Amino acid sequence: MKRLIDAFFNSVRAFRRLAGSEAAFQQELILLLIAIPVGWLVSSSWAGYALLIAAILFLILVEVLNTGIEAACDAVSREFNIDIQLAKDCGSLAVLIAILLASGVWLVAILERLFGTPV
Repeated sequence: MKRLIDAFFNSVRAFRRLAGSEAAFQQELILLLIAIPVGWLVSSSWAGYALLIAAILFLILVEVLNTGIEAACDAVSREFNIDIQLAKDCGSLAVLIAILLASGVWLVAILERLFGTPV
């Protein structure tokens, strides 16, 4: 039980640090806060709503992992290194893919709401 409690407090510490200093994380939190009520209006079912919110949470998850990769790379070396550059670029690519995924999910839901039929 102690490990679970410690893990919770570590997570809270990471959340506070990211929310206080990482612009991308802050923007994604704002996006989540907007998505919660808007998703309810856009979705046509509970499952659709869950998918819309999950898409944003997935984006936030990938952003957190990308930030962790960048922090680890910076802790190793701030000098240019081709392998560190690749690690950081892969993290950025993962965020881009998550953005495209979330955008696609929201676009399909909006089109479904507008036209009334599953796309």
